[in-house]
Amino acid sequence: MSEATARADALASVERTPGSAKPDPILRVDKIVRQFGGITAVDVEHLEVQRGIITALIGPNGAGKTTFFNLMTGFDQPTSAGKGGAAWNFNGKQLTRTGAAAIARTGMVRTFQLTKALSRMTVLENMMLGASNQPGERLALSLFPPAWRKREAEVHAKALDLLARFKLDTKKDDYAGSLSGGQRKLLEMARALMSDPTMIMLDEPMAGVNPALTQSLLGHIQSLRDDGMTVLFVEHDMHVVRHISEWVVVMAEGRIVAEGPSDTVMSDPAVIDAYLGAHHETDLAELDYDEIESEVAEEEQEREELG
Repeated sequence: MSEATARADALASVERTPGSAKPDPILRVDKIVRQFGGITAVDVEHLEVQRGIITALIGPNGAGKTTFFNLMTGFDQPTSAGKGGAAWNFNGKQLTRTGAAAIARTGMVRTFQLTKALSRMTVLENMMLGASNQPGERLALSLFPPAWRKREAEVHAKALDLLARFKLDTKKDDYAGSLSGGQRKLLEMARALMSDPTMIMLDEPMAGVNPALTQSLLGHIQSLRDDGMTVLFVEHDMHVVRHISEWVVVMAEGRIVAEGPSDTVMSDPAVIDAYLGAHHETDLAELDYDEIESEVAEEEQEREELG
């Protein structure tokens, strides 16, 4: 039995309730609240993410998923933190009020729903920017090539290896702006691995991806897990969620409303309510996300017409 399988099997005894304790959590979150004016975007009382597995974070548009990612990775800060307030712990380190760069150095990195490739730099240059511990970036050391050439050669070789793994090696000298949407997703995922993360957070990795590349992306995500990495990803495609996730966390209106294996969560009435607004006897995996959004829009229109 592989280590990844053992970690997934350990979840069999975990309670299927929001905020349930995990056997070996890599991320613990407590009392995270983020408000924008009078709107509460995130209100997570407690959440644990199991180490070494693939966890999906799902929920309807506006549920707070991306805001939660931003908070965890230092791109945003909670409304309140400190004594009795927000706190989160990653791999034994407290990250409350920690900036994005410092959090990345702890081993937790993320990708974005809208890719952040530097369009006027080559694919290889984008990759090399993702590496940590580059002495040539320091002004004083940059004047002495012997101080940074060895490390630059190591970064260059690692970038080429990852590009080959993601089948982007033939594009290494192309400008990143010339890549397709799916290729940019692959580049962003590959670049995130340049820093040897312990956990990677993927924000809608399949969004805008050509169906021909979807299977490739799925395979890469699973290989990250097989290599011992923890994966937390946001996704709207329920078939993708069911196919690769070992645990699913559901957000609605900023709160965690359900947790569990995909086969049980998809048919949870609370989860269906979050998506469809009323009890429907269906399984979310049987619906396309576009159909779900269409039903939500129809129900909202009906409520408006009723006054």
